[in-house]
Amino acid sequence: MIEFKNVEKIYSNNVRALQNINLTINQGEFVAIIGLSGAGKSTLIRCINRMHDITSGQLFVNGMEVSSLKGGEIRKFRKRIGMIFQSFNLVTRMSVLNNVLVSFVPELPFWRKLTGVFPKEYKIRALSALEQVGILDKAFVRVDQLSGGQQQRVALARTLAQNPEIILADEPIASLDPVTGRQVLNDFKRINQEMELSVIMNIHHVEIALEYANRIIGVREGQVVFDGKVEAVTQEVLDYIYNSHSKEGLATSEGETVHV
Repeated sequence: MIEFKNVEKIYSNNVRALQNINLTINQGEFVAIIGLSGAGKSTLIRCINRMHDITSGQLFVNGMEVSSLKGGEIRKFRKRIGMIFQSFNLVTRMSVLNNVLVSFVPELPFWRKLTGVFPKEYKIRALSALEQVGILDKAFVRVDQLSGGQQQRVALARTLAQNPEIILADEPIASLDPVTGRQVLNDFKRINQEMELSVIMNIHHVEIALEYANRIIGVREGQVVFDGKVEAVTQEVLDYIYNSHSKEGLATSEGETVHV
């Protein structure tokens, strides 16, 4: 479970990226975070795994207060949280398999890091992760020979090899064409359902968010202005999330919506 309690994030230039965030995300949920560019979507996601430190409030992941972690505790904590980026973050001149194996490097003794020799168990985990995303046949192909969608699947396999409890995805299909983007999100959805992994996705494509997620969080000017089931998202809700000039609150429905 992820729990934000009165979380604020203020950058060094005094930009208030997050304001009074109060959220609870349960294990196994598929959550899409939507809103205008600069609304605070990426910041919200990146606070969960300590890529960004919060300025005030409390943030808990499975009962652990994230801001209190230090040094090795942070590295150990991040192993439980997979992060998928828009840019894939792959080494394109290496094989698919080796890109997945990279996720195990921090766990290796020094001599294995020098030689690049991975234990058999790690190779099995890496190959299993590639099979989960349907590209096992590409294991020994160089990444630069793959399509964009296949590269994003390699990034997802690298994350799955870590056996995470949570997957954070920051605009995972922004650089993909619509057909390929849906194929990648089909993988996310299947993994979410089969493995009961929490998936928290920051995304610009509203129609895709509504199709794949179970829950929508709308962010505007650093504040959560909507939090509810997909079925509760109306045009009025979307207009409120995306119209920064609107100052009228949303009508609530059975606690599904939140307004400021």
